[in-house]
Amino acid sequence: MKKYYLATLMLFALTAIATAQTWTNDPAHSRLGFTIKHMTISEVSGRFADFTIKATTAKPDQSDLKVELTAQIASINTDVEARDKHLKSPDFFDSEKYPTLTFVSSYHKKLTKDTYKMVGNLTMHGITKSVTLTVKYFGEVVNPMSNKKTVGFKITGSVKRSDFGIGPKFPEAVLSDNVDIIANAEFTQN
Repeated sequence: MKKYYLATLMLFALTAIATAQTWTNDPAHSRLGFTIKHMTISEVSGRFADFTIKATTAKPDQSDLKVELTAQIASINTDVEARDKHLKSPDFFDSEKYPTLTFVSSYHKKLTKDTYKMVGNLTMHGITKSVTLTVKYFGEVVNPMSNKKTVGFKITGSVKRSDFGIGPKFPEAVLSDNVDIIANAEFTQN
């Protein structure tokens, strides 16, 4: 009986490993961006140029999907070099002390045919908070260049910079507390 149980357990484990899928973002076709209101009258956009996203799942319905994102703070780019340097300073992100931001999903829920709510922990500036994102699925194709299955998503959400201690010297009249997240990602199955 023990041998049968052990063999069944091993077969189950091997099946789970064999069916596990890992997807990584294609950096040339992915963008991790943000927008923040400046002086209550305009918006400034930027992005993190250096980031990776890995998604793993073993279940056919993807109910066990796990998403992990890591972005290098030093790669922040708002198209203004002086502003980028200031954002990397201790006044904002303090990229020397806190070189990365990370997001690790906790769970997701289907809202409509192609829209999901994803909840996870965002860590930046040494602080971790739960955030909720909206994920829009654009579809799946076989990339003719790589012959690999490729999927596309748009991810949106909002965070408060004050929750992460970013830019505390700058009042809402200068920079809004809300920062909108806007990301587009293509994933290729490994």
